[in-house]
Amino acid sequence: MSASTFFLGLVSVSAALSAIMAIAWLVWRSSRNSGWVDTIWTFGLGLVGFIGAVAAKPMQLQSILVAAMAAIWALRLGSHIARRTRGITDDPRYAKLIQDWGADASPRMFGLLQKQSIVSIPLALSMWLAANAPSPVPSSQATIAILIFVVAVGGEAVADEQLRRFRHDTANKGRVCDIGLWRWSRHPNYFFEWLGWLAYPVLALDLTGGDLWGAFALLAPLCMYWLLVYVSGIPPLEEHMLAHRGEAFRRYQMTTNAFFPGPPKTFAGG
Repeated sequence: MSASTFFLGLVSVSAALSAIMAIAWLVWRSSRNSGWVDTIWTFGLGLVGFIGAVAAKPMQLQSILVAAMAAIWALRLGSHIARRTRGITDDPRYAKLIQDWGADASPRMFGLLQKQSIVSIPLALSMWLAANAPSPVPSSQATIAILIFVVAVGGEAVADEQLRRFRHDTANKGRVCDIGLWRWSRHPNYFFEWLGWLAYPVLALDLTGGDLWGAFALLAPLCMYWLLVYVSGIPPLEEHMLAHRGEAFRRYQMTTNAFFPGPPKTFAGG
């Protein structure tokens, strides 16, 4: 891959993501339900990945695989977020920011969503790089990528369904979900979401060293980990849970890993 091809791809995905988040801002302005932001982001990012893959090498197995992965991920996650959004009036993570911003909420929300488009560039770029890898991907790499993707999408779907059922059981009102995968991680859905982004670097990396541009695909899982663990995922969600579940959630924090799944720990408080 030439430098000009790489930078053309970079500019293309950047412009597309910026436009998508501008649309998300317009939808938020009209609905005042910030939950639609993540819905549009998911479908939009999936669409960018799908189009980028199809346009890269039409009718080649590698681009078809990446396009299918992008579509499956977006349809599964986007549909889940859309169903959840229909049942709420606002996303608590955004709602707190909007309340703090007051009269400046509209322009600051636009700026925030454009920042999200910027940090999403490594994600879209990784899909584009996976589809544009100059040499046919060895079957072993393709198999590993598919296995990672299947485990990630399946695991996230299971975690989301377990949480949905827990919340819809009236006997669990006021309780913290600690069943199934949620017994092994406080955020198993986030873990599997991160895991899925490892599939694209596996496809994009040229292990012969003939093309180094594919290494930039590694930024996708690094970026997603940073976002989920330190920025827009765990910190605001756990702050919200502490405010609404108090001591029950603190106990959960003491006994359960935050991100990577692991056996529950013994609570020293009895």
